[in-house]
Amino acid sequence: MIDFRCDILPLKDIIFRTSLRITMNREDAEDIVQDILLRLWQQRKELDNIKNLEAYAITAARNLALDKMAKHERQNVSIEDDKYDRADEWQQNAHERIEKDERMNAINNIIDSLPEKQKTILQLRDVEEKSYKEISEILSISESDVKVNLFRARKTLKDNYLKKQN
Repeated sequence: MIDFRCDILPLKDIIFRTSLRITMNREDAEDIVQDILLRLWQQRKELDNIKNLEAYAITAARNLALDKMAKHERQNVSIEDDKYDRADEWQQNAHERIEKDERMNAINNIIDSLPEKQKTILQLRDVEEKSYKEISEILSISESDVKVNLFRARKTLKDNYLKKQN
């Protein structure tokens, strides 16, 4: 039997990171975590039949995040995070912060321009540190497809970042 505290609750961080990477909005990502945890709780009796609960949760989070993004696009809502919550943080090392923000924005823009599959694989491999096998199970694709897409995503990221630096 699935135990909420031991089996489901530990998945909240990876659900959040996956959702945040797709939505780029903290509040939406938090809503998705709540929705997924609630759904898992409501389905707890059927979850014993799930082979890989983590893969199931990540897939559900990914799908819900993509749905939220599509809904936002249909409503023409701008998705923006508040970059600077405190004025004193901004005043400290403003030049370094601006340079770091510019680099991060450039990287995020490049990542956002990647096909969805490459973005997801890059997130799962480089941020979540999942194995090729785990990623292939989560996305229901072959390990070689994972490797090819990861290589292409990293190459695009590197090439485009270097172009912007020159």
